[in-house]
Amino acid sequence: MTFAIHGLPVARGIAIGRAVLMGGRVDVAHYFIDPAQVDAEVTRLREGRNAVIDEIHRLQHTIVQMGKEAPHELSALLDVHLMLLQDEDLITGVKYWIRERLYNAEWALTTQLEQLSRQFDEMEDEYLRERKADLEQVAERILRYMKGVASPVAPTPRRKSQQDLLLDDSVDVPLVLVAHDLSPADMLQFKQSVFAGFVTDVGGRNSHTAIVARSMDIPAVVGARSASQLVRQDDWVIIDGDDGVLIVDPSPIILAEYGFKQRQAELERGRLARLRHTPAVTIDGHKVELLANIEMPEDAPTALEAGAVGVGLFRSEFLFMNRRGRLPDEDEQYEAYRRAVEGMQGLPVTIRTIDVGADKPLDDVQREEAHLNPALGLRAIRWSLADPAMFLTQLRAVLRAAAYGKVNLLIPMLAHASEIRQTLSLLDFARAELDNRGVAYGPMQVGAMIEIPAAALSLRTFLRYFDFLSIGTNDLIQYTLAIDRADESVAHLYDPLHPAVLQLVAQTIAECNAQGKGVSVCGEMAGDISFTRLLLGLGLRTFSMHPAQILAVKQEVLRADTRRLEGWAKEVLASEEPGKLLGQ
Repeated sequence: MTFAIHGLPVARGIAIGRAVLMGGRVDVAHYFIDPAQVDAEVTRLREGRNAVIDEIHRLQHTIVQMGKEAPHELSALLDVHLMLLQDEDLITGVKYWIRERLYNAEWALTTQLEQLSRQFDEMEDEYLRERKADLEQVAERILRYMKGVASPVAPTPRRKSQQDLLLDDSVDVPLVLVAHDLSPADMLQFKQSVFAGFVTDVGGRNSHTAIVARSMDIPAVVGARSASQLVRQDDWVIIDGDDGVLIVDPSPIILAEYGFKQRQAELERGRLARLRHTPAVTIDGHKVELLANIEMPEDAPTALEAGAVGVGLFRSEFLFMNRRGRLPDEDEQYEAYRRAVEGMQGLPVTIRTIDVGADKPLDDVQREEAHLNPALGLRAIRWSLADPAMFLTQLRAVLRAAAYGKVNLLIPMLAHASEIRQTLSLLDFARAELDNRGVAYGPMQVGAMIEIPAAALSLRTFLRYFDFLSIGTNDLIQYTLAIDRADESVAHLYDPLHPAVLQLVAQTIAECNAQGKGVSVCGEMAGDISFTRLLLGLGLRTFSMHPAQILAVKQEVLRADTRRLEGWAKEVLASEEPGKLLGQ
């Protein structure tokens, strides 16, 4: 019987094939040990940890051998897993439960995992909160080793059935992976197997599975709840990565319909690829800049390959994560920024200063304020200004990298004029420090993120100090509507088309254009083609998004006539229900 399972669409496209179920979690026995067994249990734990570290090293070697065929995001995610495995806090905590409570090693590991998971759950930032999944997968692989349970491997292609002939008699039957969750090591199989797409029970839009799926252009749905329990091995399934739906046991009519959609999507992908070197210019002659959002210096080649004309957002906080208090020094940061700048081959790179805080601790110190709302606490620029030495280190590193190409500096979460003046004063001080050391640095334009309503309502103040503004729509929506989109009970109220949100976006674009200052959108709205025409009609000419979204947005730009869109955009702004005018 045909039925559908709904989740989150994280990578567009249609995948049709037979379901391959990946083994669920390892069952963990809970029992007490004798004091004489403590050392043996600790040894088992360390052997399991070391075996998984060796496995990741082998996978990293495999990625190096794959060269350009390997998705660079996987290498970065494996690094994250390696750092978690080498974090002595994990092992020290497990050893405590073994030595003090006399838990067996598996029970001790899962207990420590639960404690650390609660800390991740309290983090406000969606991306960092979803790193809990990385921690869970690290623990899962250790448990598998200790219990002698093999990790899942890629299956071989199966024979076609008569129903398979509805697709194409000339190819083997595609396989679709259905799992509770996927680790970076599991994801590596997508380059070495016949999987056409995947579905997971858990995960969000910024989970590692979503990131890798977008980078590899694999249709994917995450957060599909109980998919791995409802789908049976070898079921015929359809993944609709556009709408976030998994269709199980589809009828021949539905199969044929989605087969047609799939072929149309493949043709469309081919047409989009031909646009890679086409300038993004509207029908009425307006040039539009399509920039890339990146997390690592190694992301630069992907941005160039996608046709980006620069980097609109380099999230520098990735250099600071999982350091256990040992923050990257000036030289390490400088090298990373320089590699990103050189990797973009003369195109501009906008580096955002570190966007972490009380909700995203970089060390093991437990803050007394942890029970407070971290979204409203000491984060982003507030956190940087509270630690001038750390902030000056980053500013010096960015300035030095600016000697190698065009670099823009972007400051997150500003709200007060006093914060602006203090930030710019520290930037001047960083320049003076480099002058005193005789170290070369380059010129930079300095911009501010508009992600708080207070900032959007203080545009003239901001534009007196900054060269450009960048609208972070994700946080702007969240703060304007008082909605935590990760909270399932209110996530349906998270609305990019709420009239108040659109007014703030429109006012920011209009004021920047009136004063001749640059303005971009770097949140999810920038890469969503359902918003492209509206943003163009509002006067936006610079979009920054994930590289995989650039060509689709470019096609919308090439088809747009801004003269016609301007009047329509005004109608949308005046509407109580803008979504209806956009067909949403």
